Amino acid sequence: MRQPQGGRFGQFGIALRHAVLTALLAVALPHAVAAGTYQGVASCAGSTCHGRGEGDGRVVRQDELRIWQDPSSASGAHSRAAAVLSTARGARIAAALGLGPASAAPACLSCHSTNAPGDARGGRFLAADGVGCESCHGAASGWISSHYAMPASHAANVAAGMIPLDRPQVRARVCLDCHFGSDKPGQFVSHAMMAAGHPRVSFELDLFSAMQGHYDLDADYARRKGRLDSVQLWAVGQAEAVRRATTLFAQPGLASEGLFPQFYFFDCHSCHRAITDDPARRRTFEVNPGRPIPFGNPPFNDENIIMLSAVAAILAPAQAARFDGAARAFHAGMAKGRPQAQAGAQALASAAGALSDSLAARSYGPDTAFQVIAAISGKAIAPRFTDYAGSAQAVMAVDTLLNALVREGRVTLGAAAGIRAQINKAYDAVSAPERYDPDAFRAALGRASAAVGALR
Repeated sequence: MRQPQGGRFGQFGIALRHAVLTALLAVALPHAVAAGTYQGVASCAGSTCHGRGEGDGRVVRQDELRIWQDPSSASGAHSRAAAVLSTARGARIAAALGLGPASAAPACLSCHSTNAPGDARGGRFLAADGVGCESCHGAASGWISSHYAMPASHAANVAAGMIPLDRPQVRARVCLDCHFGSDKPGQFVSHAMMAAGHPRVSFELDLFSAMQGHYDLDADYARRKGRLDSVQLWAVGQAEAVRRATTLFAQPGLASEGLFPQFYFFDCHSCHRAITDDPARRRTFEVNPGRPIPFGNPPFNDENIIMLSAVAAILAPAQAARFDGAARAFHAGMAKGRPQAQAGAQALASAAGALSDSLAARSYGPDTAFQVIAAISGKAIAPRFTDYAGSAQAVMAVDTLLNALVREGRVTLGAAAGIRAQINKAYDAVSAPERYDPDAFRAALGRASAAVGALR
């Protein structure tokens, strides 16, 4: 099945005009560099390779460069990543942080370019290319001359150094290096960076994969790499995001910033609310039943934790109690002290890792997406949508899983279009953080999920 430029979301007519998605795509971020020599984008750009004007290749599309360079769509965001450092916004952020020119700052380049070391750059390598092919596929020196030759195999390419992005856990970890952060130099977005103007960072693997998709999920892809399942990508992405967040939080050098905790890990909008001394003011937040923390304490950003809890209940019920218990203990530990919070983070990372392994290994049936959508808006999970971040993650989940149902033939394009208005109303409920209302959001999400469920 040929996938059109722009990914599945363009196919189903979803207008990605909502502020939540705009924020996610404002900065395009890559994977940390690996061993080998980086050959540069130009080495992949020949018309007999990936530089054709149309996707009419016999095995792969061969117009991947055109998709990567698209000047206006999400699919071209990686190619624009270095250029945004030279914009007025990039300059303001760098100036506030005292970094000098953003286009030369290591704190920026490790995620806005393929920031290969000088001695690992081939003759055609250009840092100004932004997030190039090798940011995600790995340094090409070991496989560029053989990966297209017959009878080359995917396994042989991986053995030669290509990163196996067909494996959900590997793909998630590559993306998370910058779409959440890592402990590698220049790959951690601190609260100071966000205070200076950097967009809030959030992650959803299947959505990001769709927006950056430059391949066809056809019979040849399945033969060479196996079937790529959207529900699995989404679920594994949630698990790996929780594992990454809690693993980094457990590291003392990242979890604190002087006297204060590193607020990057916390839920931004739980604190960034209007402040007034009006005695008649109405409290704009709700106590969250999934967070046993003292009233008024800033909560850890649990948007992926909430989603993974819904996943576990449906797809890994034997591990659900362990994960939910670890999540509650982690939140509770935050109110007790750094040692308790660190221990809780390590336990939660372990539970999330076990879930990731299970989700990556299991098979997915035709009704799996329906089941997970129902769980996200069900009685056990819906009360936890008290804050903007988790709610935005839930809308993306319902949209992602609906599109998986369409692609797999469980729901027709016409039926999906018929309930698009309900999905868009749920998006509207998280279109602006300052207007977020928990009750209104839960109602909108419930209607959208019910509309999807009616197609089952």
